[in-house]
Amino acid sequence: MNVSLPVQLKDFVYSQVSHGHYGSTSEYVRELIRQDRARRELREALLEGASAPVVGQADAAYFAALRHRISDT
Repeated sequence: MNVSLPVQLKDFVYSQVSHGHYGSTSEYVRELIRQDRARRELREALLEGASAPVVGQADAAYFAALRHRISDT
């Protein structure tokens, strides 16, 4: 796969590699793709959760019960 970049983007990618953040330009691009995939998966999960029916209340009693459960472990 070949990717063409304008000079400014190319320079930015090379600077990321030369500053030791990544071992190669390919590694940098792979990391960007992984981050984008994770961001999309998180967005989908959030949208799915937002459209799900409410099954309980997150009131003071709910959080008190959570604190109690955590303190018992």
